[in-house]
Amino acid sequence: MRLVKQLVVVAVVSLAGSLAVQGMGWNPPLTLVFGLLTAVLALLAYRWVVRKTEKRDPVEADFGIAAGALGRGVLIGLVMFLAVIANIAFLGSYELKGWGSVGGAVALFGFMAAAAVTEELMFRGVLFRIAEERFGTWISMTATGLLFGLVHFFNPNATLWSSIAIAVEAGFMLAAVYAATRNLWVPIGVHFAWNFAQGGIFSTSVSGKDAPQGLFDGATSGSPLVSGGEFGPEASLYTLVAGVVVTVVFLWLAKRRGNLVPRRTATLVA
Repeated sequence: MRLVKQLVVVAVVSLAGSLAVQGMGWNPPLTLVFGLLTAVLALLAYRWVVRKTEKRDPVEADFGIAAGALGRGVLIGLVMFLAVIANIAFLGSYELKGWGSVGGAVALFGFMAAAAVTEELMFRGVLFRIAEERFGTWISMTATGLLFGLVHFFNPNATLWSSIAIAVEAGFMLAAVYAATRNLWVPIGVHFAWNFAQGGIFSTSVSGKDAPQGLFDGATSGSPLVSGGEFGPEASLYTLVAGVVVTVVFLWLAKRRGNLVPRRTATLVA
């Protein structure tokens, strides 16, 4: 029941915030403010419901470590996307035309902050973390990763391939990041930086959704397996490979730190 209670509380705050952000019509200052407010309120709601249902301090969302952990996550997400977009551009499937819109970048900053925080709280903070206690790291990572991909199947321009790619390069990867670090700030940072770099900086599609132009005026073209097509770079083979590499690295780190949780087995009592 704690999984249900936590998920409901975070989902209600997230939905209300999402509706408010969308209601701003991409107005830069308002979308920024409401996006950041949604992120903060969702974090406070998560901390409150975990205390109520688990009778403990939610150290995985401790504000005291937020700055450093977020910074590390943002750096990883930015480097990962820069590596992907550089390879796509090298093959001629991404063209940087010039400057785009500062206002669009500001609006997308708030929008992506809300999206990254709320999705990480629900999928890694609640679903993965609680499922991992019973089923272990591997099964929980697989199940929640596939669910993450399934949720994105209903996005505009989504395909079966894009959903599988999202499951692997985002669902599996972000669960591995959480398993290695045991805090939500690093996966939030990775998630936010990746999404903001896609839309807010390089103006590519983010999970198939339309958005304002970002900081640079850029466009993808060519083979969907290279560029990701209308869904965006997340459906590119380059992103899938990058996601697998990062996942392996963080799973290795989790194993080295003793953070991999084995599956619980029931004990039969005669």
